[in-house]
Amino acid sequence: MMLTFLATFVVFMLVIFGMSLGWIVKRKSIQGSCGGISSIGMEKVCDCPEPCDARKKRMAREQQRII
Repeated sequence: MMLTFLATFVVFMLVIFGMSLGWIVKRKSIQGSCGGISSIGMEKVCDCPEPCDARKKRMAREQQRII
C-alpha cells in the first residue's frame, strides 16, 4: 500500500516538473495560442446589441465607482 502511494507521488512530481520545465528554462509564463475573443473582433462574450437589465445595472455600478 505504501509502495503504491510513493510510486504515485513520484509519478505526479515528475509530471509537474515536466510541465514546469518551460518556465524553469525560459522564465516565460503560459500564454494562450489564439489571442482570445478580441482576436475575432468581439469586445464582449455575448456580443448582444443591447445589454440585459442585469448587465446595465452592473455597468452603472462600475461607472459610479470610477467617478
